[in-house]
Amino acid sequence: MVTAKVLLTQPFKAERQFAATTGSEHHMLLDNAAGGTGPKPIELVAVGLAGCTAFDVITVLRQKFHQKVTGYEVQVEADQAERPPQVFTSVRIHHVVIGLEIDAAAIEEAIRLSEEKYCSVGAMVRQTASLHTTYEIVEEKTQWLTPTPATVQG
Repeated sequence: MVTAKVLLTQPFKAERQFAATTGSEHHMLLDNAAGGTGPKPIELVAVGLAGCTAFDVITVLRQKFHQKVTGYEVQVEADQAERPPQVFTSVRIHHVVIGLEIDAAAIEEAIRLSEEKYCSVGAMVRQTASLHTTYEIVEEKTQWLTPTPATVQG
């Protein structure tokens, strides 16, 4: 079971700021654009989607395909319906994988598994929105990570 609660922080003022607590006892402020002290609740859905697929993809890349990932980012952009409820209608997910000799087929399979099997947030968002996923591979440039052949001295 997943739990969460929100508590109005300033009950005698017009502001709509809430203190949120997750079931695992993590805390954050929620706000609207006017207050600007925390994310809007709908932004947390986008973060949840990015995080959900990121956990899936990095796990598959490292554990199943043994990819040498040195950096990873997931970017989410979502369009909303114009009228309430302003659900997501179209979502673009972009994966940026940085590493050594990353296999494109491994990324494609990891993303497929996340989208079709593992990501619970994506499954919920897909009820109202179309998901469009892209990825890019960035070859690691840090020299100290690149293996160099040993020289024989003698």
